[in-house]
Amino acid sequence: MKIMIDAGHGPNTPGKRSPDGMKEFDFNSRVADVMKAELEKYEGAEIYFAHAKNDDVSLNERTEKANKLKVDVYVSLHANAFRGVMGDHTGIETYVYSTNPKEARKLADKIQAALVKATGLANRGVKLANFHVLRETAMSAILIEHGYMDSKIDLPKLKSDAFRKLCGETNAKALAEFYGLKRKPEPKPKPVASKSNVLYKVQVGAFASKDNAEKLAAKLNKDGYNTYIVEEAKK
Repeated sequence: MKIMIDAGHGPNTPGKRSPDGMKEFDFNSRVADVMKAELEKYEGAEIYFAHAKNDDVSLNERTEKANKLKVDVYVSLHANAFRGVMGDHTGIETYVYSTNPKEARKLADKIQAALVKATGLANRGVKLANFHVLRETAMSAILIEHGYMDSKIDLPKLKSDAFRKLCGETNAKALAEFYGLKRKPEPKPKPVASKSNVLYKVQVGAFASKDNAEKLAAKLNKDGYNTYIVEEAKK
């Protein structure tokens, strides 16, 4: 299954920041990285990014790439904003195209419910929109707003790597469950040698004089120990 993950906007997009300067892309791209790592744990999952780490990628380039690759689903990741002034507004919402495609709507419902449960943020519901990435993609596409960058409630969470990781893992798990993806088996741990296969060697002394070495070896042999002398070059 081909999955396209789109970290909305880019590192240099004007605006798209919290009132105190957090870039939305910093949040979006971290969630995308976590999603990719999680989804790669499922059999048959091929993960692609619509965005680039160091450059802004246009909306046209993103949707054209998805259509050319013929991916099965397109997930666009965002953090919301109201008026750019800190307030008490809060919550998560997910969007599908205004024609309300059935599969995309069901996927949006699934991820929306999972995120609200995992994060504890307000449920602002699944909504219809005419966004480019929803309209111009030839496959099921959703856009997720994970909270408000201008919210006193949401912004501290959006800045937290633990929250970003939680969102990425939750999105991936919900998507995998929706499409019935099977998790890859865990790699088998390397066998540990049993004690019966281990030898413990004890060295007694090292001498510059061969006579001294032979005397100690003779004494140990007399006491019942099995000894031998190894010659090594001085370092």
